[in-house]
Amino acid sequence: MPRARRVRWEFTRRFRRGAFGWKSQPAIQRVRQAVSEIKAVARRDPALAAEGAVLFLERVSPALEHVDSSSGAIGTAVNHAIEDVVAIIASAPVSASTRAGWLDRLWEAHAADAIPYIERLGDFWGDLCTSPEIASAWADRLVGIVRMALSPDPKLRGFFHGTTACLSALFRAGRYEEILALVEQDRLRFWPYREWSVRALAALGRPDEAIAYAEASRGLNVSPIAIAAACEEILLAAGRVKEAYQRYALEATRGTSFLATYRALARKYPRTPPEQVLRDLVATTPGDEGKWFATAKELGLFDEAIRLANQAPCDPKTLTRAARDFGDRRPEFAVDAGLAALRWLVEGHGYQITGADVWSAYANTMKAAEKAGRAGEVRDRIRRLVASETYADRFVTRILGPELSL
Repeated sequence: MPRARRVRWEFTRRFRRGAFGWKSQPAIQRVRQAVSEIKAVARRDPALAAEGAVLFLERVSPALEHVDSSSGAIGTAVNHAIEDVVAIIASAPVSASTRAGWLDRLWEAHAADAIPYIERLGDFWGDLCTSPEIASAWADRLVGIVRMALSPDPKLRGFFHGTTACLSALFRAGRYEEILALVEQDRLRFWPYREWSVRALAALGRPDEAIAYAEASRGLNVSPIAIAAACEEILLAAGRVKEAYQRYALEATRGTSFLATYRALARKYPRTPPEQVLRDLVATTPGDEGKWFATAKELGLFDEAIRLANQAPCDPKTLTRAARDFGDRRPEFAVDAGLAALRWLVEGHGYQITGADVWSAYANTMKAAEKAGRAGEVRDRIRRLVASETYADRFVTRILGPELSL
């Protein structure tokens, strides 16, 4: 008999019950390191990596029980980790008995998840089952309790941590009509449950009914972004790309920055011209047009970038960097960016602005102006701009006044 493979997991030393204090950043770093360690092992031994992933999911919630989760950052990190390690567990080439053991261990960890941090694991239960047969067996195991939990009878109904796991298993087993019947019992119209009915209707080849069902789920405490994302996914899967873009794409797509949002949308709709994507996104943020300056610049839409930078407040430091970076290659654009930076500085915009920031905006603007052969004209424009300053204690005037003879 071959010897069982072993690995000394580094993350197990750190992920002990109550191992982390209240600060979230060290915990987030350790979560990411654990996932990286598991992924590294997966490249040479997928089954061993999956065992480590199960171990991580068993340990992560108890280890984080004292971490301050009010910002949502640690929860987001764990959710991303769950997505990564679920894929490793689901794809591991192991025997049915090994997988059954993993599922039992994960079920116990999910049931004991008091905070909870691995609640979202239930959404992937069908994936973890890997086959319709295993998923159907788990659905049979859970469906009776779910039926009571969603019952209209107040004596029977209540919270059951395995509801989404059951719905996920039913979906993987192809038991779509049962999902519809179960969720219809829920008088609270809870979106995380109704979402499975939306998926079931789509899987049954009824996309318009699925969208109508999702739209009917809108309301208090339901994320409109989640609704839009579900509807967009259905239309894209049905090949109705133009409709998906027009009806849901702009509402459904969110990134960690304005540029990230543009990139996410452009990836989904590669045939839509960049100018249109940008224009449509800008229209969704009235009053914040200036924040799309960097996106327009990255796309090479320089005239549009300057128009946006002057339409609404834009971070002066971002504009100053553009003036610096494009001073040689596109001096006219750099001059306009620098002038916009000085304008917003004069009007009091910018975060933690120092004298050095003001000097940088001025110096980079003038350097570009000299390159463009406009030094005298641009210096006069800056002088008039600074002379018009009325904000607070005229900070920009105090910095540049002597240079501009003010």
